[in-house]
Amino acid sequence: MKLPITLLLTVFVMTTSAWSQETTSLWPEGKMPFPNSEDQEDVFPILNLYPTQNAESHTRAAVVVCPGGGYGGLAKDHEGHQIAEWYNERGVSAFVLHYRLGSQGYHYPAELADVQRAIRWVRSNAESYDIDPERIAVMGFSAGGHLASMAATLFDREVYDAVDEIDKASARPDLAVLCYPVISMDSEITHGGSRKNLLGPDKYQDEDLAVSVSSEKNVTSDTPPTFLFQTDEDSAVPAENAVRFYLALRENGVPAEMHIYEKGPHGVGLYGGDPVLGTWSGLLDNWLRSRSFYSGPASQASVSGEVKLDGLPVSWGVLTFYPEEGSFPIVSVRVRRGKFSSPESTGPVVGASKLRFEGSIWEETEDAEDKIVQLDSLKPGGEPLLVEVKPGMSPLRFEFSSK
Repeated sequence: MKLPITLLLTVFVMTTSAWSQETTSLWPEGKMPFPNSEDQEDVFPILNLYPTQNAESHTRAAVVVCPGGGYGGLAKDHEGHQIAEWYNERGVSAFVLHYRLGSQGYHYPAELADVQRAIRWVRSNAESYDIDPERIAVMGFSAGGHLASMAATLFDREVYDAVDEIDKASARPDLAVLCYPVISMDSEITHGGSRKNLLGPDKYQDEDLAVSVSSEKNVTSDTPPTFLFQTDEDSAVPAENAVRFYLALRENGVPAEMHIYEKGPHGVGLYGGDPVLGTWSGLLDNWLRSRSFYSGPASQASVSGEVKLDGLPVSWGVLTFYPEEGSFPIVSVRVRRGKFSSPESTGPVVGASKLRFEGSIWEETEDAEDKIVQLDSLKPGGEPLLVEVKPGMSPLRFEFSSK
């Protein structure tokens, strides 16, 4: 039977952990594009809402999460609910998309319409949830990764007519996070079930249609910066999918970061119990911080100067600036032959920063006793080293002691 009208409005659903899960219907009643045929009942896509605007850690960033499932099901827990909680811990509002599926009789472009609508819904409701409309990411796993990659590359493809004011908002995500994603519909590397469920039993062999939704073919310079995570061992969705997308991003000058782990099956989610593979979310955390996702745009300054250790120029080292405002990007500047320099575009954030030094003078001395040292102060046990970063500041000079 069809869902009652109450489910077409924002409702509250009790979960097994006894807290309220806010949910909203994606489309207004009677205006969902690409409904099922008359002899099939419609399924209404929804967003599960995990807002953080009342949390102390609230960053004003948001993400639309697309669980995987081969376009035939939804891995709503480990690729949905758990991911939303991970973002909430970092002060990011999460919106888990329960999009329509091929197994329910819905095929392309219904799924693309759903993810475009989800991003527009979040952007249109930014004020209500205290969200920065220019810090909205999309994230997807497996087939959900394909959906997220379509959101990142086909955000301006008009696949449905506007149904209300929400559809006036941009559908372009500001960042994309793709985890062991289906990317290509090329039969040599794609996930066959995803291709058939997305395109439908009558069209899944249509090569022109398959190419049109192969995301590596649709990357442009307007595709948002992207983070990719994959395992080499994945036999369900081969790493060639992620690699092709990464190479397309490079070709089009889109900032990208990709991590391929040797071990690990398909569909792992966070996998925090694995001491190796479970580190991928930490890498994502670092990347999001480096992209100012948690903080919003931050003013940066050029820096330059000299560094000595035990009276000698540092042969090889790094100075890392940790802003006192914890959500701002952490910036490292290389030290070579006693000097360092960074332009404003890659320089540290303006304001107070703690400074951490790592370096060596072995190249100068070739003394076996001269090993790499790490210091948070000018000498072991000293006061933490603080720097006030300012535009146009004079060259900095540091003299560290290892003893």
